[in-house]
Amino acid sequence: MTQPSTPAGAAPGTAPRNDLWKPVLLRSAAALVFGALTVFWTSPSVEVMGWAGGLYLLALGVVSLRAIPAAGIAQKSVSGKMLSFAGASAAGAGVVVILLHSDLLFGVIAALGLGVAGVLELAVGLQHRGRHVLARDWIASGVVGIGTALLVPFFINLGAHALLGVAGEAPSFPACCGYCPA
Repeated sequence: MTQPSTPAGAAPGTAPRNDLWKPVLLRSAAALVFGALTVFWTSPSVEVMGWAGGLYLLALGVVSLRAIPAAGIAQKSVSGKMLSFAGASAAGAGVVVILLHSDLLFGVIAALGLGVAGVLELAVGLQHRGRHVLARDWIASGVVGIGTALLVPFFINLGAHALLGVAGEAPSFPACCGYCPA
């Protein structure tokens, strides 16, 4: 006997879709590209830091927002609202970092965006642990986001290369739910 795709008590139409691997892959690809950029760019300017970090945060937020319906989470549920706010905070931080170029602003705004997104993803992951295929991803990305948010401010005085390095290496930490069809 096969198990139902929607858990008991869940709203109809909230089962994860078959293409759930796409937003997970896009998020991983964005983190990988940003991580590689931060490793191989030896002396980025403050403007490069703003654009690269801002585009990464913006991509992270947009992909996170687009993953909510694919995950089968109802937009109006508490978890849907928390994940929406997490994606919006990362995307908003990305826009601010793109527009305002400064080591201090990058450190503070990126830390706030990643920290808020991390706390909310961790909370949703813990809430859905054992009941949703992405719960482990939300827990892992939440912990990494919180850790990055806590570390970034300590590197503000070291300049753009250090800030990009800290912000870029932590998100490229491999966390995968095993849902990908590979």
